[in-house]
Amino acid sequence: MIETHEIKAVQEAWGKAVVAVGAAPTWEEARSLAVKLAEELYAIDGGELLFCPTKASVNQFRASLKDVLSYFVGRDPDHEEDAGFALEPWSSVRFENAGIIEREDVGIAMGNYFFGRADGSELKVEYSFVYVRGAAGELRIQLHHSALPYQALSLIHI
Repeated sequence: MIETHEIKAVQEAWGKAVVAVGAAPTWEEARSLAVKLAEELYAIDGGELLFCPTKASVNQFRASLKDVLSYFVGRDPDHEEDAGFALEPWSSVRFENAGIIEREDVGIAMGNYFFGRADGSELKVEYSFVYVRGAAGELRIQLHHSALPYQALSLIHI
């Protein structure tokens, strides 16, 4: 059974890893930390990852290590829109879960996470994550969907 405390531990590890990527002194070191983040926390093996990151619009659906790395640290000619989300740098990441569902072999969490900036402000992002167990029993993120909150624009008429 996947339990809430396990999901919260992965969320904390994910937030710390994103902050560490942005704090790296060089892009090469940031990339190395992003590889570690992806390989340790995402279900990349077997091509079963569903990753739809916050600031992607051209290639918004990702499934490979290469795709995930591009989003976090950029510099991939196949994903020219990626500036490297984790390179902001963020000073903190905190999760506010709207709900967590525990199932036998799947855990689901949805809510907001907040990315702290150096000036003290935060970027609020909505997320849905699905967690599964890896081969060694550790939790992995199999589905990652995040988006900026909806804002009605008076200039857009549907």
